[in-house]
This record gives sequence, structure tokens and C-alpha cells, in this order.
Amino acid sequence: MNRQMIKYLVGRLLFFNGLFLLLPLGVSFYYREDLRYILSYLSVSLFSLLLGYLMSHNTPKQFNIYAKEGFIIVSLTWLLMSLMGSLPFILSGDFSSVFDAIFESTSGFTTTGMTILNDVEILSRSNHFWRAFTQFLGGMGILVFALAILPSTDSEYMNVLKAEVTGPRYGKVMPRITESTRYLFFIYISLAILVALALGFFGMKPFDAIIHTFGVAATGGFSMYNSNVSFYNSIAIESVLAVGMLLFGINFNLFFLAISGHIKKAFQYDELKWYLGIIGLAVLLVSVNIYFVYQSFPEAFHQAGFTVVSMITSTGIELSPVGEWPIFSKFILLLLMIIGGMAGSTSGGFKVSRVLVLVKTMFAEVKQNAYPNRVVTIHFEDEPLDERVIQSTSRYLIVYISTFILLLLFMTLEFSSLSAAFSIVTATLNNTGVTLGTLGEVESLAAVSPLSKLVLSFAMIAGRLEIYPLLIFLTPSTWRHHI
Repeated sequence: MNRQMIKYLVGRLLFFNGLFLLLPLGVSFYYREDLRYILSYLSVSLFSLLLGYLMSHNTPKQFNIYAKEGFIIVSLTWLLMSLMGSLPFILSGDFSSVFDAIFESTSGFTTTGMTILNDVEILSRSNHFWRAFTQFLGGMGILVFALAILPSTDSEYMNVLKAEVTGPRYGKVMPRITESTRYLFFIYISLAILVALALGFFGMKPFDAIIHTFGVAATGGFSMYNSNVSFYNSIAIESVLAVGMLLFGINFNLFFLAISGHIKKAFQYDELKWYLGIIGLAVLLVSVNIYFVYQSFPEAFHQAGFTVVSMITSTGIELSPVGEWPIFSKFILLLLMIIGGMAGSTSGGFKVSRVLVLVKTMFAEVKQNAYPNRVVTIHFEDEPLDERVIQSTSRYLIVYISTFILLLLFMTLEFSSLSAAFSIVTATLNNTGVTLGTLGEVESLAAVSPLSKLVLSFAMIAGRLEIYPLLIFLTPSTWRHHI
């Protein structure tokens, strides 16, 4: 194992984390906040910069990063960033316990958007900015962002990107990794700017627009207000956010195709058709089912459209209490939370591409059994699907279900209601952050035990990294051999 390269790259990421912490420090200065906030961000920034420098100032003799190193680097980075991100929350005193701060930081970086706080409006501006900015960093990926601005070669960092980028397979939009990551981040930031400008145009204050743009771009959903976007009571703002969530749930490679002049080709992608088709069908079914709740089809359609997009993209914003909706609609929303958005987007969940592969595999198996002598070929995006992708998708389904069951088993020790335990595991493992009003016996997650908060934090990271990196990181045999 190339331990020197692991330490070197993780150190560089911690150094960049120290630079990122200067942004909320600037916010704290701008709004003339109490000295404790300034000292919190200043001290953590300096600590992260120093630690990062000490870990990365010696250049490794070998730059090779194999698959195992890639998984370890990704796991270590997300674990350390979640811990480092919690330090300003702890030092500032806005969070009552270390476990609460770790949970909130992890929820931000993993774009889960689930808060541990009963009242988010007590937070300072700097803490609001930092928790929202952690989402923005985690949206496209912490390491993807770093590799977009660091000099690198394909041979060095391909396995790192494969370990962090979501979906059954990783594809480059440009010949080189650095070119690909820079182009994807250009698209990511450009779309975010458009959303922020649109929110400002419809009356949202600049600081509020930045905070909510971070949440929408990362499909995370953190807000400055307890009522989230309902605070503004504006259909225009809600519509902008809905369109933003829809766009950020799309594979960013398709935006590259569209910008390159291949719009028609982008719309021919099977995954995009399924993504939009699932959303359209879900909106129609939910709208009809909740009509009696609102007594107005336009209002029911608006509520259904926003919530469906919010759930499938794992943003998890509710305009109205979804817990009061009929069980049929809540079950559809639960399925959407599990399915998630497209591969290569900022969304969480199982991913539409994997669902598509499994459905096509199922129909192929039916044909094969009906006609044993027939050669059945599965096509995906107009190409024969590699058998390895089919196998990896099926294996991931097994790993996903196994992880879900283990987490559910543990959470039944915390919650007396099976629906509450099931909902919280779904919300964290799929990075959706909403429990559909099923927590029942607890008013908020602040009431759960410290151990459960750590387990749920682990679930959020596992869901964001799609389980494998953490499993490999925690396997003892991973650390036994050297290269």
C-alpha cells in the first residue's frame, strides 16, 4: 500500500479545507459577529492548514494510486472533513454536544441536509454559511473539486475519482481527468450562479439566495429558516428551486453534450428518459391522490411537483407537512427517495441508471427462460451492456440491501416504531434527509442517543460514497499488505 501517497493527498485536501474555512471567517467579520465565532473559524482554519501542510510537504517517492488506495483516500477524506467541519460548530457554542456538531457537519458534506437542531434560526450567519457551503463542496465531490484545481495525471487519480463519483460506471467527458473535472465544475458553478440570480430576481435577499443555492445545487436542502423555503411564501421562488433541483439531478455529462452542440443526443439517453418519466408519472399520481387535501388541482399539482422533484433528487425539502398526506403518496415518495437521481449528478439514492439496468436484466432473464436457445443482449444507451456492469449492479443491490438491513436492525434499538426506524435509515443512507413525518416518539433527532447519531453519520457517508469505499476502509485485510 502506498501510504505516503495516501498521507500526501489527504494532507492536500486538509490544506484546502483550511482555505475554505476562511470564507465563513470573512462572513463573520462582515456581519460583525461575536468574537467566539471569529476565533472558532480562525483557529480551525489555521489548524487545518498546518496539519495539511505537515502531511503533504514531503513529495511521495511513488505516485501510484491503485484501486485500494483510491478507496482509502476517499474514505479518509470524507471522515476527516466531516470531523474537521464540525469543529467550528463545537467551538462557537451553537451546538449543545460534540455528537450534534459531527452529525450536522456530516449531513452537510454528504448533502443529506438533515439537521439535528430544533431551531436552525439560532445559528450565526457564519455557521449558516459554513453548513450550507459544506453541502456545495460535497455536491460534486470533495476530491473531484480538489482534482479540478490540482495538477495531476490520469494514472495518478483515476482510481480516486472512480471511488467518489456516483453511479455504476465512471465516464470522462474530456480525454484528461483534470480537463473533465474542471469542465464539470464549470457547469456546476454556472448552474448555481443562474439559480442564485433567479432567486435574487424574485425577491430573495443576497445572503439567503447564496445559502439556498448551495442547498439546491448540492441537492442537500439546508435552509436558514425552520420552515425552509415556505418562509418566503412565493410560488416563483419555489418554482425556481424546483427547476434547479430537477437540473442538478441530471447527469452532468449530458450538460456537456448539450453545451457541445449535441442536445438531441443528450435527450436520447435512456437514463434521462426514465428520470423524467418517473418524475412525470409520480407527479400525476401524487397530484390526484392529494387533491382532497388542498381542494384545488393547481395547488395539489404544485405541491406534488415540488415534493416529487425534491425527493427523487434527495434534496428533501417539504413545502407542507408530507406526514399528513395519504399513505399512497408517502409510499411513492419513499420509493423516489430510494431510487434517487441520475448517475453523475449531485443526487443521492440507488440511482436511476442502476434501476434501469436491473429492469432490463429482469426482462432479459424472462425472455431467456421463455426462449432458451435465443441469444438475448441487453442494450443500455444504444450500446450492448457489458456483463461486468450487470454483475456489479446486482452485487451493489445486495450490498445496499444488506447495509440497509444492518442499519435498520440497529435503529430498532433506538426507536419503538418500525416505520420510524425504516424512515430514518432511508433518509440517511439515501442522503435525502427527510423522514416523511414518521419519527413519532421523538420531536427531533436531537433526542436520540450519541451512538445512534454516530451510526447515522456513518450511514450518510456510506450512502454518499455508495458503501464500497467505507467497507474496504474498515476491512482489516486492507491495511496488512504494502506495495
